[in-house]
Amino acid sequence: MSVWIWIGVALLSGVAALARFLVVALLSARAAGTFPLGTFVVNITGALLLGLVTGLAVEGEALVLIGTATLGSYTTFSTWMLETERLTEDGELPVAAFNILLSLLVGVGAIALGRAIGMQI
Repeated sequence: MSVWIWIGVALLSGVAALARFLVVALLSARAAGTFPLGTFVVNITGALLLGLVTGLAVEGEALVLIGTATLGSYTTFSTWMLETERLTEDGELPVAAFNILLSLLVGVGAIALGRAIGMQI
């Protein structure tokens, strides 16, 4: 990979992480209850977009920049798990289980939808 791709990875990763932070902050400020809506929305929209990228058959350096740098930095598996564990610690076991189940089901559906859309374009 060229130095320009590495620079692109650094820049896109930073912008995507900032976008994640802003989306989570915006939704968390408006959401009532204990469900981590911001992280859920970020991960589902990221899954949809990654499915779209896959459906479009993006490869090589473009895939590194879009899939890994941008969408990899935008989505957040670790925060999803931490928030789920904290819900469990706080005695919110039904909400924690719902977070896991909903995220997995909707996430897989979002990937499939994005891929189907991408394959039609």
